[in-house]
Amino acid sequence: MLKILSNNLFKGDKVIWMIYFFLCMISLVEIYSASSSLTYTQGHHWDPMIRQAGFLLIGLVIILVVHRIPCKYFKLLPFFLVPASVLLLLYVLFFGGTINGGNRWIDLGFLSFQPSEVAKAALIMSLAAVLSKTQNEEIVHNRRGTKRVVMATKGGYAKPFKICSILTLGICGLIFTENLSTALILFAVAVMMMYIGNIPHKLMLKGLLFMGFVGAVAGTTLLITPDTVVGKAGGRVLTWKHRLQEKLGIQTDADKQATYEDKNEYNLSENWQVGNANIAIANSNIIGLGPGNSVQRDFLSHAESDFIYAIIVEELGIFGALFVIFLYVALLIRVSKIANKCDKFFPAFLIMGLGILLVLQALINMGVAVHMLPVTGQPLPLISKGGTSIIITCFYFGVILSVSRYAEKVSESPNEPAEAVSKLETDEYFSTSGIE
Repeated sequence: MLKILSNNLFKGDKVIWMIYFFLCMISLVEIYSASSSLTYTQGHHWDPMIRQAGFLLIGLVIILVVHRIPCKYFKLLPFFLVPASVLLLLYVLFFGGTINGGNRWIDLGFLSFQPSEVAKAALIMSLAAVLSKTQNEEIVHNRRGTKRVVMATKGGYAKPFKICSILTLGICGLIFTENLSTALILFAVAVMMMYIGNIPHKLMLKGLLFMGFVGAVAGTTLLITPDTVVGKAGGRVLTWKHRLQEKLGIQTDADKQATYEDKNEYNLSENWQVGNANIAIANSNIIGLGPGNSVQRDFLSHAESDFIYAIIVEELGIFGALFVIFLYVALLIRVSKIANKCDKFFPAFLIMGLGILLVLQALINMGVAVHMLPVTGQPLPLISKGGTSIIITCFYFGVILSVSRYAEKVSESPNEPAEAVSKLETDEYFSTSGIE
């Protein structure tokens, strides 16, 4: 009975479902453990875990609904999501709620959300649609013989690159002023999607060199500008400068005024999150303290969200930490295998974009927790405390599972590989016949 129910309810790739449920279980255990500061201030011991379980339950419902939608219909979403995300990002830029010095949130009273989360889905789906429609097959003749080359050049050699660049720079540009880390992550995902989507490498290299030059000029200008002037720019510009100085080993204005004793003493008050995260990792003693036995959860701010990986290391030890990494890496590997099964470009590009986004965000969160990267405020997908981040992540999982259903049907039919039918993709993808 349970097997029949699970087969009818949980369709799509079983490995993806297993990864999802493991992440949810880890989330519930660690949120309960890491939220001691919240329970102390609110006075309700079970509230954080109950709230997290509620969002995970809502997310599960979203997955069950979304993964039943034929993946071809996701190609229509960018027509609505792109204008909506642009308007929301413009609104939050001027009227957004301020959290940690950044105007990132829209408060609806009963719910607060970040428009950048909507923009992520809009950009990835838009790029997948553009790249799938611009794939072009050519027969190349050389001394070694002939071979078929697939590149995103339909409609002109540079046209797909220009469209993808405009979409990426437009959306990332609206995000980066108040959420630099999210903008950089989304930009990196877009570049990887264009690479996978067969954008001519010469054009990509020229674009990246230009962006690198602009970034180097902007970073140098920021570093040589006095803090008093940078502070007048508002937003998080001064924070960016201090974090860049820290990673480059450049003295800040405060460091120049510090005494010899101050320089040789670790200032925990100015490095509270990083310092306590390091202490939490050191407390693990390889095997960990056990679930619920964390010590630094009482001192580490945002232990239940931005720095939850440090609590995982402290409680579950090196093996628990490696298991969490394994889950995200396994997700990316499984997504790649599903993409290879697709006989159409759009679902393959879409699932790869979402998989790269989730895994890259997870790696950055873990890198921050172990002090390999600057503090960014990126949540650990499906594990960190949060409402909208969990709901959006579950939507991503629903899309991935929808594509996996499509790939399963393709593998059961004797269709040609994706390259062999790419010219007909635009016409066939919206037809009522064939595979959904």
